[in-house]
Parts: sequence; structure tokens; C-alpha cells
Amino acid sequence: MTRVVKVSVSVATLALLLWWADAEAVAERLRGADPMWLGVAWLSLTVSTFLMARRWQILTHALLMELPFKRALAEYYISQLVNAVLPGGVVGDVGRAIRIRHDGDLIRAAQSVAAERLIGQIAMFLFMAVGFACALLLPGGIAWPPITWLGLAALGVAALTATVFARRDTSTARFLRLVLGLMRNLHLILNAAVIVVLLIFSLYACARATGTIIPIGATFTLIPLVLSAMLIPLSVGGWGWREGAAAALFPLIGATPSAGIAMGIAYGTAITLAALPALVFLAVPSQANPLSKTVKLESP
Repeated sequence: MTRVVKVSVSVATLALLLWWADAEAVAERLRGADPMWLGVAWLSLTVSTFLMARRWQILTHALLMELPFKRALAEYYISQLVNAVLPGGVVGDVGRAIRIRHDGDLIRAAQSVAAERLIGQIAMFLFMAVGFACALLLPGGIAWPPITWLGLAALGVAALTATVFARRDTSTARFLRLVLGLMRNLHLILNAAVIVVLLIFSLYACARATGTIIPIGATFTLIPLVLSAMLIPLSVGGWGWREGAAAALFPLIGATPSAGIAMGIAYGTAITLAALPALVFLAVPSQANPLSKTVKLESP
């Protein structure tokens, strides 16, 4: 029932947005999309997948688990494809934690996946915070509404609360301390920074492909906000929420809501296409394909 609700929310939200913002204008932008910029978006997402798989491998090693890079890459691709087509956005992550539990144990496997996702989100929010700090200090940028600053203040309070909470002696607090300790790894910090830049650039490329040039001053503010909308679990692959956030934010840079929706649809398509190599890992029996390996073990 929950899955039906999430699918319905994505479909209904997209339909409502297209009706509100002029579906023909959105379709026109998508029909005229620049293949070169779409290719750039796909390439950026592909490189980021390799780097995210490497980040996960670093974390599993830190938790005393052996995970070869080829296996990590295969699992990550499978996870991304599952997250792109199934409701919730975390089913694929749960699956990769379960499938690598034999390389350590389920608790450490789950911690490695959760830590990898959390570090990625922390890096994105840090980039966004720097972007908004620059927007506040430098004149001539976007005139952000007051509610934006209230939201950022809330994020700051949440971060401070998490820091205080991490001092407690609970399993969640210990996990937070583990993540904060792992983030002292310079390799991990650089990896996370490059991934954020690639993800932001991939959405920028989709905007260029559909006819919108996002100003440099909005690159590390508006784009992270659109990407953050995809974290809302009541959807399939972020569909609906991403386009809604873009439609609401694009007028701030002088673009139309239909331009934002077209960018979101192009990005969702690019994400799905970038995850399709998972089908190769699923189809070719090898040690990097955990599903085929499981089937072999269970066969009589």
C-alpha cells in the first residue's frame, strides 16, 4: 500500500506541475534538448558513481570488511537502478547492505551503507551552506526570500543538536561519532567534495540541455536545494519533488517554472540511463555479481 501511495504521489505531482506550468512549453524544451549537454550530464553521473563506489569501499575497509572495488561498483550500480525505479529511494541501499553481510556482518554492512549516504549528504549541505554564506555576503546575487534563511538557521540548529547528541552513550550517538571520525580521512573528504561538484554539474548540464543557463551565483545554492528535494521519501526516484522544487526556485533566477520542470525531467532521465550498466552486472555471472553468486549457492 505504501508503495502505491509513493508512486501515486510522484505521478500526481508531475501531472499537477505540467498542468500548472504549461505542459507544451515543457515538451518543447525536452524536444529541443541539446544531446551534447545531456551526454555531459550522463558522464558526470557515471564518474560520480565510480567515486561513490570507491567511497563505500573506503568505509567498508575502515569497518574491517573486505570489499573489492569491482564488487563495490557492481553493488552500487544495482542499488542506484533499484532506487531509481522503486518507491522510497532506499530499497537499493538496504539491498546492498544485506548482500555484503557475508563479508563481515549485517550490522557493519548496514553501518557502511548508512555512513556512505550520510557523508554524501553532509558534504552537499556543507557546499550549500558555503554557497548561501557567499550569497549573503556578496551583493548583486539572488534575492532569496526570508523563509530561506529560516530554513538554513534550522539546519544549523539541527547540526548543533546532532553534535550534542553524539556525545551520548547510545547506538545512534556511537554511529554519529563513527561517521565524524571517518570524515577526518583526507581521501574521503576529497572524494566527497568531487562527488558533490559532479552532481551539481550534472544538474547544471541538464539545465543547459533544456535551454537554461543557471548563473554561477546560484550554482551552489539553487542546485543543491533542488537535489535535496529528491531526499523526500514519498516518491519514486525523487520524481515530482525535484521538478516541483525547480519550478518554485527557477523564477528567482529569471527563468520560468516550465524550464525548471524540463530540467528536472531531463535529470531524472539521465539518472536512470546512468544506472543502466547495472543490467550488465546482473546479466553476466561473475564474482562481482552478488545476485548470480547467490543463485549458484542456492542451486541444488
